[in-house]
Amino acid sequence: MDIDPIRLRLLELAEGRGVSLAKLSQMIGKNPSYLQQFVRKGSPRKLEEQDRGMLSRFFGVPESELGRSKEKSYISKEYERRRDWHDVPRLAIGASAGPGARSDDESAFDTIRFSARWLRSLGLQPDGLSIIVVTGDSMEPTLRDGDEILVDRGARAPRDGIHVVRLGETLLVKRLDTSRPGLLVLISDNAAYPPAECAVDEVDVVGRVVWKGGRI
Repeated sequence: MDIDPIRLRLLELAEGRGVSLAKLSQMIGKNPSYLQQFVRKGSPRKLEEQDRGMLSRFFGVPESELGRSKEKSYISKEYERRRDWHDVPRLAIGASAGPGARSDDESAFDTIRFSARWLRSLGLQPDGLSIIVVTGDSMEPTLRDGDEILVDRGARAPRDGIHVVRLGETLLVKRLDTSRPGLLVLISDNAAYPPAECAVDEVDVVGRVVWKGGRI
């Protein structure tokens, strides 16, 4: 069957974000084949309002691009309120503040909403942000096991500060020391863990940690 513009737009958005229809289906609480059937088989005929809203917020596009009728697309106070917020994806991975965690699954399973004005005040681009959980104790007391961290993936140039880095297949959250030419020193805030020296080309900087949140 020919794919109508709404379904084609959903495919374009998914491909642009690098997320599968199966993962998107799970994100909105449906079975993995839900959006695949919507796109390929035309069933359901249209997205439910709640599902359409979650997807539009995840991609940062108006609901009209995913099928909301023009009659319902009027600008309201609620619409204006929602425009002032941005939903940042929570990824199903952990950055280790310990011996290291594999970075096998980087799919989004949920979102956390941030003020767009606050993000702009920090010079952050919403589309370049992700949230992941900290595992382990090597960054205590700055970051504790279970804390969630906001990672700016647009800040990938090595510089001093706390970053999420990939070392081989291991994802780590560490403080970087860039003072020695050709070397990156990965520093744990917990003095029980010694610094690790790595060649610059051995470390892939995923992004800079710009915020943390966690239970008291």
